[in-house]
Amino acid sequence: MTALWTAAEIALAVGSVPAGTWTVDGVSIDSRTMKPGDLFVALKGPSFDGHAFVADVLARGAAGALVDHAPEGLAGDPRLVVVGDTLDALTALGRAGRDRTRATVVAVTGSVGKTGTKELLRLGLEAQGSTIASAASLNNHWGLPLSLARVPRDIDWVVQEVGMNHAGEIAALTRIARPHVGVITTVGPVHIEFFPSVEAIADAKSELFLGMMADGAAVLNRDNPHFERMAGHARDRGITRILDFGTTPGVFAHLEDAELGETGSAVRATVDGRPVAYRLGAPGRHWVLNSLAALAAISALGADVERAAAALASVSAPVGRGARHEIALPGGGGFTLLDESYNANPASMRAAFSVLAATRPAPGGRRIAVLGDMRELGETGPRLHAALADPLIAAGIDIVFCCGSLMAHLHASLPTAMRGALVATSDDLAPIVADAVRAGDVVTVKGSLGTRMAPIVKRLSGGPWGGRPQAAAS
Repeated sequence: MTALWTAAEIALAVGSVPAGTWTVDGVSIDSRTMKPGDLFVALKGPSFDGHAFVADVLARGAAGALVDHAPEGLAGDPRLVVVGDTLDALTALGRAGRDRTRATVVAVTGSVGKTGTKELLRLGLEAQGSTIASAASLNNHWGLPLSLARVPRDIDWVVQEVGMNHAGEIAALTRIARPHVGVITTVGPVHIEFFPSVEAIADAKSELFLGMMADGAAVLNRDNPHFERMAGHARDRGITRILDFGTTPGVFAHLEDAELGETGSAVRATVDGRPVAYRLGAPGRHWVLNSLAALAAISALGADVERAAAALASVSAPVGRGARHEIALPGGGGFTLLDESYNANPASMRAAFSVLAATRPAPGGRRIAVLGDMRELGETGPRLHAALADPLIAAGIDIVFCCGSLMAHLHASLPTAMRGALVATSDDLAPIVADAVRAGDVVTVKGSLGTRMAPIVKRLSGGPWGGRPQAAAS
C-alpha cells in the first residue's frame, strides 16, 4: 500500500525542514480518534491546545506530528515537523493534497442537504470508481483542508462538502478545493443573523464558483426563488454548463413522481432527457430532491447515471440527521426514535415534520416532536419559530415538547392539546420526554447544535427504566 504522505512531502508542502524518513497513512487532529500511522496536527483553539497531546499520540503510534514548537521532552524528535502556525500548515497540506490528485472533484454546499447530497454522491460514484468523500461535516476552514489532506494519491472521485456561516468563507475554501462540479442544494434563511437578506446568502453560496475549474459545471435548484441570481454568478465566472434540477418542467434532472414511504422512496425521474427509476433508502421528499442534485452532478462528471441511481437504495439517514432506531421497552412493545438532533433550521424542521407525518405509530401510539431552538436567525427568530406551528398541525403531530427561549414562541402558537412541555434546556426536557413516551409512539428529536438535543436521544435510547433497552438502527 502506497503511503499517503512521506515526511519529506509534508515538510515541502508546509514549508518546513524535512524531519526523518517516516511515512503516514492518515491525518488526524483529534488525539481520541488518532490511529497508528497517522500524522497528528496539533491545532489550537480558544479552550484547547493539541500540543498537550503530542507526546501521548506519538507513544500510541502516530508516525509524526505537525507542531508550532517541540513540546517538553520532544526537542529534536525526528517525528516532529515544526511550522509557524499549525492551522496554516494544515491548509497548505490540504492544498497540496488537492494539487497532486488526478481525481475529479465535486463540491456541495447549500442551506440544507449538504451532507445528505454528499453521501448520495459518494454512493453513486463508488459504484463505478474509487471515491473518497469528506467525513461527517468536515466542511469549514479546518475541516476542508483536513479532508483534502486525506485524499489518496490515486483515486477517481473526490466529494467535498463546503459550509459557511459568514460571507467570504466559501470563497476561501473553493479556491483550495478547485472543484470541477459545484452543487448548491438550495438557499434559505439559515445563518440569517449574519446576513442582511436571503439574497445575500445566495450570493455567499455562489462564492463556490470562484474557485471552480474553467470548464466546470454548476448544479442548481431550479425550484429555489434565487436560481437566476445564482446562475448569474456562475455565468459571471465563465461557467457555461448550468444544470438545473427540481420539479419545474424542462429541467435537466426532473422529478416525475415519488412514492414516499416510512423508510425510503420510490422515485421516477428524467435526467438529461433519459428516464431513470430508483429506490432511495432514506425517507422524505428532501432526500428525493437531493438525489436529483446528485444525479445531475454525476451526469456532469461524466459518470453513469443509471448505475449511480441503482446504488442509492443503500443510503441511510446519518446519525443526528434522521437516523431511525426501534427502541424496545422493558414491559413489552417499543417506540420509534427519529434522531434529527444534529442541527436545525426552518427548512430542515419542515422536512423532519414531513418524515414524522409519514411514519405510522403503532396502535395506541402518537407522533411526538421534541424540539430545541433554531439558532443564528437574528431578529427573525421569534417569527420563524412561531411559524412552525402550521406545518406541525398540518403534519398531524400529536404532542410537541419544547426547550429554549425561542421555542416559547412556537409553544404559544400551538393549540393547547399539542403543548407537551416548555422548559429552558434540553437537560430539563430529557426526563420529561422519557417519562411521557409509551409503546407505539414515534418520536422526532431536533434542534440546533447549540441546544444540545443529542443527550435527549441518548436518554430515550437508554430509557428512564434503570437499564438500557435494545436499540437497533433499521
